[in-house]
Amino acid sequence: MPAASQDNAIARWWRNARHTPARLNLALQGGGAHGAFTWGVLDALLEDSRIELEGLSGSSAGAMNAVVLADGWMKGGREGARQGLTQFWTAVGRQTPTGMVAHGEGDALGLSTASKVLATWAAYFSPSQLNPFDLNPLRELLVRQVDFEQLRRHCPMKLFVAATQANTGKVRVFRESELTIDMLLASACLPKLHRPVTIEGEPFWDGGYSANPAVFPLFYDCDSRDVLLVLLSPLEHQQTPHTVQQIEARIVELAFSANFMREMRMFAQAIEFSSPRFLTMGRLERRLHAMRFHMIDSSQLVSLQSTETKLLTYGPFLAKLMRQGRERSAVWINEHFSGVGRRSTLDLKQHFI
Repeated sequence: MPAASQDNAIARWWRNARHTPARLNLALQGGGAHGAFTWGVLDALLEDSRIELEGLSGSSAGAMNAVVLADGWMKGGREGARQGLTQFWTAVGRQTPTGMVAHGEGDALGLSTASKVLATWAAYFSPSQLNPFDLNPLRELLVRQVDFEQLRRHCPMKLFVAATQANTGKVRVFRESELTIDMLLASACLPKLHRPVTIEGEPFWDGGYSANPAVFPLFYDCDSRDVLLVLLSPLEHQQTPHTVQQIEARIVELAFSANFMREMRMFAQAIEFSSPRFLTMGRLERRLHAMRFHMIDSSQLVSLQSTETKLLTYGPFLAKLMRQGRERSAVWINEHFSGVGRRSTLDLKQHFI
């Protein structure tokens, strides 16, 4: 091949490579109202046409975001997914009356004193006493918006919705081909607020207790080797809790993060201890060494530091979190997108060992 033709061929290959969409798998943490931060992250990712999504794994609010995104994409592509998320979180934002919101310094928002007293009082009652008709506003919202029947048949991406088997503590991961509204509600079933969701004769609670989120399905069941972790719980706190309320809040947070931290530590150690030589690598080792991890987290965001605001389903607060999620996502795209398909931009050993 003449040198000029060879140069033209290389140039065409480079142009095509530059415009090939980057395929990502997303691991989406749960966190109640804080899931609006993830809404913002997803909105920015969907806005970038270079990014394609293969697998979405989520628990609780992370599962809600994943399913609503997939449903919106099925109905209207990339823009349909963005509109679906906006519709969902706008509806969620109407759940908290203004009188239950306290306004702090600047634009800080939190639960009012009356709301805190109500939450404390409610802790002394079981779901059957507190909510005898097992009312769940999310059910009505999801019935209106998500077409589960069509999603089971034509889901545009792989879905992994985690829930916790209440009697064994085992994680159950529901796939898009079997997904029902009960399975999604099981993933977000807080046992102090709702009765267990029964599926195939088994009771289920919030998926965050056993996987927040589950990363292993993205490793075993997806072709893309790039996993983007979208985290709502900080990997490190600057202060140690001292009051009873602070200690209880930290204990709950640690309980919801423990399995995820252990799973990520497993990935970090498995990669480190597996054979570095290609000729001696087995299938598992080759897969491990091909994995590329990335992260968008909510560290140092004051608006997400309080555990109580996970219950603050108040429109202006959710909109604020959405904007912050978009900003964090834009920074990640600007600084780390070039690593997708090439290298990890997250140091697993530093963060999880």
